[in-house]
Amino acid sequence: MTSPTRKPQDGVPAPSAPERSLPPSRRRDARLNRDRLIVSARALLAQNGVDASLEAIARQAEVGVATLYRNFPTRDDLVRTLYDLSLAELHAVRAEIEAAPTSWDALVVYTERVAEWLVADPSLPPILRRMAQLDPSARPAAEFDGFIASLVARAKKDGTLRSDVDAVDLAVLVTMVGSLGSLGAGYAGQWRRQLSIVLDGLRAADAPRPKLPGRPFNARDYQATVHGLTRRAARAAR
Repeated sequence: MTSPTRKPQDGVPAPSAPERSLPPSRRRDARLNRDRLIVSARALLAQNGVDASLEAIARQAEVGVATLYRNFPTRDDLVRTLYDLSLAELHAVRAEIEAAPTSWDALVVYTERVAEWLVADPSLPPILRRMAQLDPSARPAAEFDGFIASLVARAKKDGTLRSDVDAVDLAVLVTMVGSLGSLGAGYAGQWRRQLSIVLDGLRAADAPRPKLPGRPFNARDYQATVHGLTRRAARAAR
């Protein structure tokens, strides 16, 4: 039976007993190695999913495989750590959402931060899918889900959000925008503009529409981006 997801403390998992027993300089080196492994794991999981080679993760982090296993004895330990860190990053946004002057502004902060989070870290979707397999009953984000649902209800009551939209709609839409990060740098730069179009569709009918940020792809930009992604995919498949 899978153990419950561990609760992150301030976004940083506690050091292991062996690490605590090291002298300060060695502890610092151990933390740096762990940080490099996390950065490398996020990059390779984004490309190859949760079955990414652990040896490749260690190699890209410039540490030995033994160091990887000392920090993360199993692949699922690594996935859980990445999940805990990501969840802590999401919850850190809550204070910024609560500080927004209006319910609509709060929704904008929520969608912008989550989309930006997903674009910056394309490893999140495979991590979330794997965590759902490891512990289907665990719902550590339930409290945050309730917070967003109450915010949506308030925005509808204020007349700034269209009345037929719910919190799940926002989650799906922001995930769609955030998925641009998995398509490569050419697409990732478009996320703010695409999110603004989505937000316009969520506004109440009589709400003003601000000017869209950035610029759209022209036909040449778009074709170059698509063909570039196609070439990379073909090379990866060889």
